[in-house]
Amino acid sequence: MSPNSNGAAAAVEEKKEEKKPLKFLFVSYEGLIGDLAWQVKKEGSEVKYYVRDKSEKDICDGFVDKCDDWKEFKDWADVIVFDDVGFGQIAEDLRKEGKLVVGGSLYTDRLEDDREFGQDELNKAGVNTLPHWDFVGFDDAIEFVKKNPERYVIKPSGRAQNEKELVFIGQEEDGNDVLNVLEHYKKSWSKKMSLQLQKFVQGVEVAIGAFFNGNDFVQPIFINFEHKKMFPGGLGPNTGEMGTLAFFAPPNKLFNETLLKMKPMLEASGYVGYFDLNCIVNSRGIFPLEFTTRFGYPTVSLQIEGITSNWSTFLQTLAAGQATELKTKKGFQICVVVAVPPFPFTDPASFKRYSEDATILFKKPNFDGVHLGDVKLVEEDWRLAGESGYALVVTGSGVTVEDARKQVYSRVRNIMIPNMFYRMDIGEQWSVSSDMLYTWGYLY
Repeated sequence: MSPNSNGAAAAVEEKKEEKKPLKFLFVSYEGLIGDLAWQVKKEGSEVKYYVRDKSEKDICDGFVDKCDDWKEFKDWADVIVFDDVGFGQIAEDLRKEGKLVVGGSLYTDRLEDDREFGQDELNKAGVNTLPHWDFVGFDDAIEFVKKNPERYVIKPSGRAQNEKELVFIGQEEDGNDVLNVLEHYKKSWSKKMSLQLQKFVQGVEVAIGAFFNGNDFVQPIFINFEHKKMFPGGLGPNTGEMGTLAFFAPPNKLFNETLLKMKPMLEASGYVGYFDLNCIVNSRGIFPLEFTTRFGYPTVSLQIEGITSNWSTFLQTLAAGQATELKTKKGFQICVVVAVPPFPFTDPASFKRYSEDATILFKKPNFDGVHLGDVKLVEEDWRLAGESGYALVVTGSGVTVEDARKQVYSRVRNIMIPNMFYRMDIGEQWSVSSDMLYTWGYLY
């Protein structure tokens, strides 16, 4: 045996060890993170996926390995990923055990769940906020609007926080339409909902996001424009999101005056994950609306489209506090949500009648830009799962917004699902929005 043979053998073993696949445990209440779990699996990592809610248990069946008790696999996993708020205490406890965790903290859970707290923390950080008033009862809110007639936005708080369809943007300067809506909400929601009234301000709605590694923000940042209403032109019920236009950028005025000021609080809380602040901006300033202290949906699918870094490596280094930079595509990315009834409402009977187990067909066998919503794989067929009707997210990229629009909608037209619907105008307002943002100096 030559003098260097032991060293060569060790080098070979070390190389083998480097190629050992990472093990990821994805934990969810409602089955939101399946698309990222699938992406990580496609990269060669091992994946276990836990979905708590009984009605959503079949989401991602056939695409990734599922488990019935995530705690049985917490020591098996190299990285544990939580997909929503509400896991903050669990994530903190696991970090104390030395686990690598992508997920929230008690502090960031509260930032998203408690609107008043979120606004107070922004004020403490030196970020401008809009005048807002929080109410436990509807009578007090109604009396307030009567005494202070103005244009307001109604936002649900407390247990109704995620009932996005209840958000109402007043159109009348004297607040009469807001009074009318409050009177009607009072009949159905008085025992289930507290609320916030926020002063309405005209401007461009834009969200500033970035990944946080526990110590600092990862570059580049993510500028995105959500399309929340169900129908083109911003009409219809609030769905949470029907599609998004986005691009990656170096830190700019939008970032420096909002997210960057929250860095000390995030670091103190131990937060690791995606952090986003939706704002209204105009010539007078930046006015934050609400935090997202978790992965966004369909935002994470849009990020999969735009990020060229290996996601398995990125999530591991993010959780370890080592990730500082992402490789991303130049230009723009667009995503379009493809949905079926009863989305955006919860109606199991309607889902069963119109959508349950419906097969998703593709005119051509091209799956580029097609991302999992509530879908399962059965005998090589893609079928609808869960009961929400949130079927697929389709993405596209381009050097220009129009190029991205052409690509994403050509991909949408390749899909056939009974009763499917989607918005056709995602990204159409970019020319107007960008003119204003550049004129006001926010994108430099």
